[in-house]
Amino acid sequence: MISAPKNIHIYLESNPNPNSLKFVVNEMLVPEGMSFDFPNRESAAQAPLAQELFDYPFVERVFYMSNFITITKQEDVEWLEIQHILKDHITKYLEAGKYIMEWDDSSSVISEEETESVKKIKTILEEYIRPAVEQDGGAITYHSFKDGVVKVKLQGSCSGCPSSMITLKAGIENLLTRMMPGEVNAVEAF
Repeated sequence: MISAPKNIHIYLESNPNPNSLKFVVNEMLVPEGMSFDFPNRESAAQAPLAQELFDYPFVERVFYMSNFITITKQEDVEWLEIQHILKDHITKYLEAGKYIMEWDDSSSVISEEETESVKKIKTILEEYIRPAVEQDGGAITYHSFKDGVVKVKLQGSCSGCPSSMITLKAGIENLLTRMMPGEVNAVEAF
């Protein structure tokens, strides 16, 4: 049985990182809540589309989440020169019905027991912060909480963004310290 060709539509969104551009697709690319950050070709071993995008010498980073791909380019290249090339490549790849990830079901996630504080931190990150970060083509992931310090991982367009430290301190840290006084004292990037 031959499947009908996909009808893929992609639109572009800028974000605070001038070297990143968000390619938003009209279908889900990865399961909701999951994200995949590829800072280089080696890290994209199980991501054939990211591997192909790294063939372009101006691509520095590829990030997948829900229905978008964020690409970070070299600083000396202008988006107007390359955005159509990348958009066409992604469109043709997806219309061909190829998988963007090779899923490995053999790995299982072991989670440690969470304290009430950790549960509250994760809830705040999920409800208040994640949507704004996703809007800008990135992702935020909880890493740890110890001695009043929350460590988070910023991915996608947030990696290397000039305003990411302002977001981290002025936005995320202020919100967590205000919502959890006496428990959270600082937020750091991991």
